[in-house]
Amino acid sequence: MLAVVSSIFGGIVALVGYQYFVKKNEFTSIESMQRASFANFSDTSAIAVPAGLNFIHAAELTTPAVVHIKTTYMPETTRPKTRDEELFRYFYGDPYENYNQPREASGSGVIVTGGGYIVTNNHVVDKASKIQVVLNDKRTYDAKLIGTDPTTDLALIKIEGENLPFVVYGNSDQVRIGEWVLAVGNPFNLTSTVTAGIISAKTRSINILRDKDNMAIESFLQTDAVVNPGNSGGALVNLRGELIGINTAIASPTGAYAGYSFAVPVSLVKKVIDDIMNYGQVQRGLLGVVIQDMTPALAKEKTIDFISGVYVSAVNQGSAADLGGIKEGDIVTKINDINIGATTQLQEVVARYRPGDKLKVKYVRKGKELETSVTLKNKLGDMAIVAKDDNSVKTKLGADLQPVSGGEMSVLEISGGAKVAKLFSGKLKEAGVREGFIITSIDKKPVSSPEDVVRILESTTNGGILMEGIYPNGKKEFYGIGW
Repeated sequence: MLAVVSSIFGGIVALVGYQYFVKKNEFTSIESMQRASFANFSDTSAIAVPAGLNFIHAAELTTPAVVHIKTTYMPETTRPKTRDEELFRYFYGDPYENYNQPREASGSGVIVTGGGYIVTNNHVVDKASKIQVVLNDKRTYDAKLIGTDPTTDLALIKIEGENLPFVVYGNSDQVRIGEWVLAVGNPFNLTSTVTAGIISAKTRSINILRDKDNMAIESFLQTDAVVNPGNSGGALVNLRGELIGINTAIASPTGAYAGYSFAVPVSLVKKVIDDIMNYGQVQRGLLGVVIQDMTPALAKEKTIDFISGVYVSAVNQGSAADLGGIKEGDIVTKINDINIGATTQLQEVVARYRPGDKLKVKYVRKGKELETSVTLKNKLGDMAIVAKDDNSVKTKLGADLQPVSGGEMSVLEISGGAKVAKLFSGKLKEAGVREGFIITSIDKKPVSSPEDVVRILESTTNGGILMEGIYPNGKKEFYGIGW
């Protein structure tokens, strides 16, 4: 018995001694503890992510083609100083000494060709005196501004490079609400940042774009992927790594991300960028209608059955819609087989086309579905492509001139004229002319039609004209216009 006890005691002493003298000096790491605790789990690199949730492919495909854009701005004017400020500066130094110093800003851009064309936002590069592009691999280039379009907040710049990585266009029409997307950009100067989210809405308008001719197009893809200052101009891509939008704005009370961001859909981006590259400016084809979202309240007000579509509340005389037979009270339901459910969507779909393009329009009139073909016009009322350096009479005037109807001539007791159907930036707007004005004479030369206006002004060389006319309410007006 004594021998058994002695053996047990000896074993305990040996074990304790081993633990104390031998294992005391062993180094223990967190990693070894983790391996011991999770020995039955496979290596994480072999874990398969379910289809539709793996963002790695899209991120690796697009980050090399999303660039960091740095811009420099020179002050436009020198700030005037008062006498009191001059005295203050004399004794205490100039508190505005940095006022005339160059300012810097930054954003993102997306390479769309191997030759260096880059799409970004207009507000990223607008009025910049210098544009610098930093690639994902840190290579730096000076960029040239090719053109901008404030109405969609898009711009095209170019760097001199070859075989650059680029993002291929996807199809934003096929994007579905709930689909996973990635936002790639450079928020807060943090280069090559990727965030994930879903498409939470389409054809969204948030009324942030301002255009002096009221031609702005807002039909954003809305997503909850995190987007912050610096992401502007970056890529919104699907899980195949295809470009479906250009990140443009966020909805936030603070200026930082607060839940939603907005991207210009690539269906519009493609057309705008091609126009800038080929014509120097965007060629907008116009339908020539005033529209409203179709709602149950509007249907009740107009005593019509509610259907999904866009209500036509007015048609401009001589416009594409007018010539195509569309009338006030019609409800547009499809354009080129694309279902139309909101005014923003109609505007975006039409904006994909140029003057002279034909569209197939389906609409409902008094419960009956009809279809027509319309040929889009430019803002000047014809079907021509307008070059950037165009200096024609209509462009200088900035107006869509239309013939005067027989009814108007009878009521106003005039024999003819040229009606200002629509005003844009130009000489007429600068002079205070309003839409609806009927030009009856220029420098005492009678005007019977829009063609007379063009003929008379093409031969005018004296630097100024006197334009006479009448408004629909019978009030006669005279305008002196510099020419």
